[in-house]
Amino acid sequence: MLFFSFIKRYMHDINIAVESILSNKLRSILTALGIIFGVAAVISMMAIGNGAQQEILEQIKMVGVNNIIITPVIPQANEDEGGGDSEETVGSRFSRGLTISDAEAIQQMVSSIKVLSPEISINSFVVQSGIREQAKLIGVSKEYFQMYDLPLSHGVIFDSHHEENGLAVCVIGANIRSRFFNQVDPIGQYIKFGDVWLKVIGVLERSNITVTGHQQTGVNVINDNVYIPTKTILMRFRNRALVNQRSVNEAMRRGGGGFVASTATSETSRNYHQLDRIVVQVHESEQITSTVEFISRMLLRRHSDVRDFEITVPELLLKQQQRTKEIFNIVLGAIAGISLLVGGIGIMNIMFASVMERIKEIGTRMAIGAKKMDIIVQFLSEAVLISVTGGLIGVFVGVLTSWLITKIVGILTIVSFTSIIVSFFVSATIGIVFGYSPAKRASERDPIESLRYE
Repeated sequence: MLFFSFIKRYMHDINIAVESILSNKLRSILTALGIIFGVAAVISMMAIGNGAQQEILEQIKMVGVNNIIITPVIPQANEDEGGGDSEETVGSRFSRGLTISDAEAIQQMVSSIKVLSPEISINSFVVQSGIREQAKLIGVSKEYFQMYDLPLSHGVIFDSHHEENGLAVCVIGANIRSRFFNQVDPIGQYIKFGDVWLKVIGVLERSNITVTGHQQTGVNVINDNVYIPTKTILMRFRNRALVNQRSVNEAMRRGGGGFVASTATSETSRNYHQLDRIVVQVHESEQITSTVEFISRMLLRRHSDVRDFEITVPELLLKQQQRTKEIFNIVLGAIAGISLLVGGIGIMNIMFASVMERIKEIGTRMAIGAKKMDIIVQFLSEAVLISVTGGLIGVFVGVLTSWLITKIVGILTIVSFTSIIVSFFVSATIGIVFGYSPAKRASERDPIESLRYE
């Protein structure tokens, strides 16, 4: 009610301010440019920051909550010259690598584990009905889909019976389905991967997330993948552990400690690991550190003190990346805030210049009865109207810029209602703060001196 009474009381002063703005369009537009670009910068920068944060949250979701990833490492050959003359020495240096038995031992001995999935990946081609496309075959456990929260669009996930017997069944990604089974239901159909025909029993929902750096953070892009049980891939496609053990046994039979050592060394120069990685998910985040330490000590004992594995916590890597982007967003916000500050200073300078140009007008109004408050309202209204109009235009420009960034550059941007409200409120506040001083200065001028001013 107080606001409306104020408007009614000073409506004439506000009308004079509007007439002044309209009669000096170019000056008003140039004054508003600082606010327009400042508000647009705030909205677009915050949209970029929100998009980056959303991508990080989706990556955290895709690597799974509370996950630990164990990956194989090919150790460097560091045997001492002439130091391999006995089977005991060779045995202490030789590791079977990351194997399915390691995964089973971790599952049995570590009480903090919720689910576990041993994984093996093969890059090759999928063939069906004369169509041949490159794809990735990944051997996983049935818990893998729960671990990464991968829902099915239809069909089922392979069960314990499929896993224990190494049956040739698969769950396919959305792109595999669209390329090979666009016109038919893929459930019950067969696709050929390498020399093996796999029966499709499930189709994953499409993921629309574009993830960068997924190899370092443990993220799989699921749309182009074919998933089968881990034991199926060991039985029907590849089992490096058998080749590794056979090579060592042959070397041992041929005799000669030096020869055995050199054979073992040559084997360690290749990927002798049975698994490509083991993904472990613990019950609570607080258990991650202790679980990592326990698994590390356990695997060292099982691998004869050969550190041919690496343990990472992808969620921590992603959170560190998120923190980096948050700092980047703060810097961007600060730059955008400086733009608004510069716009406010521009308004103040223009309003001071406007006061100097209209000294006689001020003197005339005060001579015929205008009060100091009328002069303050007139010039303050000009500043606020310019700021508010510039803020509205800036909101439109900022939203449009964010949309163009997504369409042209391909960077995800999310315009939030909060950023619009905050930037618009700041622009209006700038009009009041930076417009008050010139308005007050105009109201304090002596009417007689103003009328004499040339």
